[in-house]
Amino acid sequence: MTAPRSCSAPQPEAGHPVDATWTEAPWPVLVADRHGRFVHLNDAARLILPNAASGARFHEQVPAWLGEAHQRIIGSAGPGATPEAPHGAIDDRFFEAHPTLDAEGQVVWWLVDETARRLAENALTEARRRSEVLAEASSTLLSTLNVPRCLEVTASMAAEHLAEAAVLVAPPQGRRCSLTYACRGGSVVQSTLQIDVTGVPGLREALQGFPPVPARWINSADIPDWAIPDGFAGPVGSVIVAPLPGHGVPAGALILLRSSTEQAFTEGEELFARLFAARAGAALSAARLYTEQAAITATLMRDLLPPRLHTVHGVEYAGSYRASKDHEHVGGDFYDIHPGAGPSEETLAVLGDVAGKGLEAAVLTGKIRNTLHALLPLAEDHEHILNLLNSALLTSHHARFATLALASVRRDGGRTQLRLTSAGHMPPLIVRTDGTVEEADTRGTLVGALPTVTAHTATTVLDPGESCLLYTDGITEARGGPLGDELFGEDRLKQVLAECAAIPAEAVVERVQMLAAQWLGSGRHDDMAVIAITVPKSDAYAVPNGQAFSGPARGSGE
Repeated sequence: MTAPRSCSAPQPEAGHPVDATWTEAPWPVLVADRHGRFVHLNDAARLILPNAASGARFHEQVPAWLGEAHQRIIGSAGPGATPEAPHGAIDDRFFEAHPTLDAEGQVVWWLVDETARRLAENALTEARRRSEVLAEASSTLLSTLNVPRCLEVTASMAAEHLAEAAVLVAPPQGRRCSLTYACRGGSVVQSTLQIDVTGVPGLREALQGFPPVPARWINSADIPDWAIPDGFAGPVGSVIVAPLPGHGVPAGALILLRSSTEQAFTEGEELFARLFAARAGAALSAARLYTEQAAITATLMRDLLPPRLHTVHGVEYAGSYRASKDHEHVGGDFYDIHPGAGPSEETLAVLGDVAGKGLEAAVLTGKIRNTLHALLPLAEDHEHILNLLNSALLTSHHARFATLALASVRRDGGRTQLRLTSAGHMPPLIVRTDGTVEEADTRGTLVGALPTVTAHTATTVLDPGESCLLYTDGITEARGGPLGDELFGEDRLKQVLAECAAIPAEAVVERVQMLAAQWLGSGRHDDMAVIAITVPKSDAYAVPNGQAFSGPARGSGE
């Protein structure tokens, strides 16, 4: 069967057989001789090359990529060769050309339409790229809880992957808005301006969380100057305004800009922009929520953290606290110093241990500290204020108890008097100038468990160079040592204190905490708190000429 004759299509040379296999083939088929002349084409080929002329040069009738491929083949390949198939576009379609050489050196080109496959591949590639961008956005944005940094990353990624420029508008505070500008390949700039959000079509609605206005509805000529970043190669050609949805409250809006030289945003790109904005909004909301909670926590934490201690009326006070977990700042151990109004007024030192660890225990320590602060006018009677505190704890919702050690310090003449009371706590230790370590003769029941608290108060005197140590069981029950299973213990603590005679309070505390930490190694431990009360060796308040002091004797009880 021969191909139908056409006034515009070349016919086969005389004696050249025309095979029905390619004449009626559904694909375009072209035949050219070894001299580069157009010999024949089938009906499918005529549809894509309607101007082919008989006897014309092949490379003049076909696209350049096919003409060049034909010249390479007839110049280098022999009969029966199957060279690599070239590919390229003809009008708006994409073809892959498969050549076959016959014994006379003629080339039969079979053109396979690859347009649909190429479009599918491009769509798949674009979908993968967008998925990677969204995954990167989620990973990068959610990895930071810093609001300014989150704003910068959002604007920068939007300019890089979605548009030529991006402006992120945070929820307005009155008429002022925080704006973050980014241009592709440029730096990010943040600013706060007084703007009219109605100047950008759809922006007011986006900031309130309403669905976005389609880009085709936005007139680029209406975009005000404040919405165009410096360095943008305008004029503006296409605009997208996308809301940033947050956790119940809009997190802002994103303005995406393309210049008039770029392709306008497609519907697919608008959808992609909304998906990106959804992830950015969630990340910004999380960052803002964290920032607010961190500020609240810091405000509340200030009252829970142990105070900085100092010298009061010539007596040194030093303290140290280590929570059971190194990443925590508060726990169940606490201490406080309440200075007296003058040298003749008592200074009250309190050290306590609440049952439990972490924030719940710290909340109760805050209540105990505030209650004791309110009871300071009654501090002359330790047992009385302990019972008042006990009543307050029994009527609270906290099902916890606490142990306490109280020390009232008074300068009288040239001597320092101490009244020491233990309420279910280890008795304080006294370090004398000769290295002797004494245990204060005080005892009592814990607070917050029984209807009443019974306690015995001991009195003693500190000479210059002597110290009194209040500590929690986190020190003595620190488990470590060579095998990691031995308690630090009271005996070892007393040995440490025997070496601390006549040294400053700060040094006493540091040495106790350091040796306890070394004993622990990397093992787990309870909260540890220590207070040292020290009369300096060169005591300016000391009694001159060794005069006798008429106060209570050392170690006497009330």
